[in-house]
Amino acid sequence: MRSRTKQQSLTGLGLAALGVVYGDIGTSPLYTVKTVFDPSIGLTCDVVNILSIVSLIVWSLTIVVSLKYVSLILRADNRGEGGIMALLALATSFVNNQPKLRNLLLISGLFGAALFYGDGVITPAISVLSAVEGLSTATSVFTPYVVPITLVILVGVFVLQSRGTADIGFVFGPIMVLWFATLAVSGFINILHDPSILAALNPLYGIRFILHERWVAFVALGAVVLALTGAEALYADLGHFGAKPIRAAWFVLVFPSLALNYMGQGALLLQNPATLENPFFLMFPQWALYPMVGLSTVATVIASQAVITGTYSMTKQAIQLGFLPRMRIVYTSAHEIGQIYIPFVNWLVMAAVLAAVLGFRSSSALGTAYGVAVTGTMLITTFLTFFVVRNGWHINLGLALAATGLFFLIDTTFFAANLLKIAEGGWFPITIGVAMFVIMSTWKHGRAIMFEHRRADLMPLEPFLASLLENPPTRVPGTAVFLSADPQGVPHALLHNLAHNKILHERVVFLTIVTEEVPWVAPAERMRIHDLGHGCYQITARLGFKDEVALLPLLELCKPMGLDFELLETSYFVSRDVLVATPGMGMALWREKLFATMMRNAGNMAEFLKLPANRVIELGTQIEI
Repeated sequence: MRSRTKQQSLTGLGLAALGVVYGDIGTSPLYTVKTVFDPSIGLTCDVVNILSIVSLIVWSLTIVVSLKYVSLILRADNRGEGGIMALLALATSFVNNQPKLRNLLLISGLFGAALFYGDGVITPAISVLSAVEGLSTATSVFTPYVVPITLVILVGVFVLQSRGTADIGFVFGPIMVLWFATLAVSGFINILHDPSILAALNPLYGIRFILHERWVAFVALGAVVLALTGAEALYADLGHFGAKPIRAAWFVLVFPSLALNYMGQGALLLQNPATLENPFFLMFPQWALYPMVGLSTVATVIASQAVITGTYSMTKQAIQLGFLPRMRIVYTSAHEIGQIYIPFVNWLVMAAVLAAVLGFRSSSALGTAYGVAVTGTMLITTFLTFFVVRNGWHINLGLALAATGLFFLIDTTFFAANLLKIAEGGWFPITIGVAMFVIMSTWKHGRAIMFEHRRADLMPLEPFLASLLENPPTRVPGTAVFLSADPQGVPHALLHNLAHNKILHERVVFLTIVTEEVPWVAPAERMRIHDLGHGCYQITARLGFKDEVALLPLLELCKPMGLDFELLETSYFVSRDVLVATPGMGMALWREKLFATMMRNAGNMAEFLKLPANRVIELGTQIEI
């Protein structure tokens, strides 16, 4: 009975993973083959090239996804969590005693995370646009309306984000089962029409193609990689589903369906090269085109949903790790902590996605822009994984290089091939990635400089309290909670309160929130209380980068330790820093101005910590950087 329940749980998680994890890679057949044979690449649609390209696609799925991600990288979890932020935190934790190497890993991981945002913009645009393009395959009447219909669908997707996915998420899995089954059946039927495509299972076709065609093959690899887009989601969603359901879904359904469909498209091209116009939709009979456009659109919306929510999750982790300023985060489910909505990110990504559709206007054109961000993130993931294998798993250097070297070579080749597409559209996701990298690195560095300035000006807390309490000011009933970044220093808010109000509460709490480089911190380990005497306490709250940030539930954890907080008797004092950019100090002046702008527009601390607004007192401090 126990094993049966376990099997049901595995099946349920695997079904759920289909919609969230595999939506992106599952919709790649819509545009990959068509893009590979785009005239701009210069590849003729003959028998040898068709077999070679299909062979490269199938073996790329085998090596990069099955071996690299499913077999190796899913093992590199950070306390059960995956994704490049979790991997970055894990890799850097093993080299804390090597500051130069740690900084290199930090910069690499940060740039990989920044590139993820470029992927998050291109994926919804190319996925939905490629599905709607099926209408023009059915009849040319719809051709002028493909872009407008795509824009309407995408706007609808983003507008509905604030409602969360709790009500509709349960249908994602069954729909994607239908989608993958359709991919498999359509591919199998077309393979029966021309079984010679099965020769593509021989990897020699791909190898010979690369050796003989050289430059054309190198350029074509930039489009072949489109079949792998979404592979990073396997790792990013590790914490939601676990490794076993993700592996089971891949090997049982997703991989066989994708392989059959790509070979089916190849078989169709062998029979009729003219179907290159849209080999995916032309695999189906005329009567099935409209239903397939509908199913494809739904599948691409699901794929887009997964990427959009992944962007929210990445942003939340970046905020808590100190790479982005505070933003308003809405929790859309009372039961699932991972279901969040970030309004600012939602509308910003929507604007970028709509701009991509209006600017490129076809999935083939977007295909030239796609790939740079994806392969960059994949390359950095492999780079960070080496240090986890070497320093975390304590594998000897030779084995560590063997485990990651082949993948690093393949990722480098794919990335280099995609760099050729920068002028044709690859600049778009790269620009987004570079902009995000500048923003995140500026915020991180600016915060470090600001912390040093604060530390230089701060008075040590315990000696200050000892001196203050020798001749104490008037003490008033209630509890004052002073939020402080440095547990050893006197918060500026306390100094301002004493200077202006000349009072001290009966109970004074100095609270510091520390985000650890782990996804979760157990409730029993979150709160540390130090009694400073005379009704004063120092509390350090420890959170993981995926924990919910809410102060009142944290303070509830203090009750078993003898410290109880009454809501109506507690006031929260927050310092509001006002920055002044100064030439010759800290960073370049333009970065200081950027940092100051982000500080001014950062989300309200009270709202971020979910504090009752009528119990919060903000006191300003001016800091030069």
